[in-house]
Amino acid sequence: MYDIAVIGAGVIGSLIAREASRYNVSVVVIEKEADSALGATGANSGIVHAGFDAKPGSLKARFNVEGNRMMESVCRELGVSYKNNGSLVIGFDDEDRKVIEDLYDRGVKNGVERLEIVDSARLHELEPNVSDKATVALYAPTGGIVCPYGLAIAALGNAMDNGAELERCFEVKSITRKGDIYEISNGVKTIEAKYVVNAAGVFSDRIAAMVGDNSFKITPRKGEYMLCDKESGGIVSHTIFRTPSKMGKGILVSPTVDGNLLLGPTATDIDDKEDTSTTPEGLAVIANECLADVPGVPTRTVITSFAGLRSVDDKGDFIINSPAENFINCAGIESPGLTSAPAIAVYVTELLKDAGLSMTKKENFNPNRVSMHEFRDMTIEEKNQRIKEDPTYGKIICRCETISEGEIIRAIRENPGAVTVDGVKRRTRATMGRCGGGFCSPSIIGIIARELGMKYEEVTKFGGESVYNFGEVK
Repeated sequence: MYDIAVIGAGVIGSLIAREASRYNVSVVVIEKEADSALGATGANSGIVHAGFDAKPGSLKARFNVEGNRMMESVCRELGVSYKNNGSLVIGFDDEDRKVIEDLYDRGVKNGVERLEIVDSARLHELEPNVSDKATVALYAPTGGIVCPYGLAIAALGNAMDNGAELERCFEVKSITRKGDIYEISNGVKTIEAKYVVNAAGVFSDRIAAMVGDNSFKITPRKGEYMLCDKESGGIVSHTIFRTPSKMGKGILVSPTVDGNLLLGPTATDIDDKEDTSTTPEGLAVIANECLADVPGVPTRTVITSFAGLRSVDDKGDFIINSPAENFINCAGIESPGLTSAPAIAVYVTELLKDAGLSMTKKENFNPNRVSMHEFRDMTIEEKNQRIKEDPTYGKIICRCETISEGEIIRAIRENPGAVTVDGVKRRTRATMGRCGGGFCSPSIIGIIARELGMKYEEVTKFGGESVYNFGEVK
């Protein structure tokens, strides 16, 4: 039995688990997929929002600004890539200017620092490649970018390094209250916990309903993206937004922390909580709007497209409450959820204390984690020394991203160990280059099989039935 069961291993659940692991309590993270960050966290813009968009007084506004201020130090501790690149909301006419002025006023009320409205000359000084037709912009120097799945994986790994456990491939089918204990079942196995935190993303309404809470509904909002090759990463240095609409912050053009260029997302409400397909229509919308904002966007360099599902509730704000004894909802955590995650984690831990859970600080808690990209960032001399110590670092598996066998082995062995090809990809960037894994995937499959004692044909792309191979032919 555990003190705390966190349902969902996205960035919210993983950071909550990490925060709870600071204390002398037992924690288990329950995830229905084979790895962390396979939901909205894994298909995310990676934007650390400044905090000017949310309605003053809302949970979104509070945790956005608090999380923004925490993000750099959290990423430094966890060895996660973060850049304070700033953001620009650009406008083209008087109507856009009015929206930008309203955003400025909101930001000031929310406590966002150093906001300013800039004219065309200053805008194009900051971003020369923005459309000449843009006449005004809201400049937020405190905006940033982060690797969203890298943050979730590192936070979960750090939680596990400090004693938390991970239960993979465990889809919650029922939650039953027995005295002071919750019994969480997948129909085959049962996990017992004194306290439960619901961080199940688009499925959080279903989890809440299992304890009798039907007070909210989650609608998946599909966002399609296009990712350009690294040769295009320098076309802008800031994150470029268009003035927002009721469906969200709009389509953006942004560098990523790894040097690519990200375009998107669209915003379409759907019914299917697992539909992450892309559409020709959605990708065309992205291309057209991005070219209108930044005419030089080289859509010919797109190397992949993908879609994620944002968790949109019918309340208009984050839902963080306790609808049942010792049960906490973290639902409807759409944008700016990634930015808010570190602050939400602290808040939920305080809620657990208020609910009666005895939590004393660990004397030996270690908040730090070595970057998964440590080898990539070494000097030539340091790399040669590492290769001398471990020759597997001298064998390059992924040529596009220059990822070695040693890095892949580390990704498999280190908490929370990768068990799929996509798991290796998210930790190391192997298969993320121009060839899309066409050359290195067979070698990665072989390394996973060897390290985990699996048959070659048992290794999957992302778990479940996503197999690569069906058997030997000779």
